Amino acid sequence: MGPRWSRLRTPVSLTTVRTIVVASDAPSVRAEVTAVVGEPGTEVIEVHRGRAVAHVVADHTPDLVVVDLQMGSMGGMAVCLELRLEESYGNLSHVPVLMLLDRRPDVFLAKRSGAEGWVVKPLDPIRLRRATAALLGGGTYFDESFQPVSGIAPEEPVGFAAGASGEPA
Repeated sequence: MGPRWSRLRTPVSLTTVRTIVVASDAPSVRAEVTAVVGEPGTEVIEVHRGRAVAHVVADHTPDLVVVDLQMGSMGGMAVCLELRLEESYGNLSHVPVLMLLDRRPDVFLAKRSGAEGWVVKPLDPIRLRRATAALLGGGTYFDESFQPVSGIAPEEPVGFAAGASGEPA
């Protein structure tokens, strides 16, 4: 048995532990998101049903909720709307929401539900890390990787007069 003071000493950590809730009914999506955001100093809570998210948020007060749009009987849009409704009643504090979208047209749903950010699948670790960092930092993140190109590329000439060598005359 060592000296008495050594038994009373407890390690103290000055780093902030962030809590992130990852909600999806697809284990592969939860695992993919957890692999990207789960780092030292981050607690990841996985939820497999949309109906459970508000209860988990009330119990753990997370720093971020990552929610899949397509999820059982209560998808990401309904989850986000419920969180915003409970926040408006004073039952929950504000928690930023990152929505995982299946296709580009779903951006409309993410905007209407009040999500602070969205990423269009397939998930890319770099975009996902940027999105979570932006939302954890108090900002927003809108995935623009699948937007149509804004300019029209110049077309190749349709017809041209060619010389004997096959080059334009």
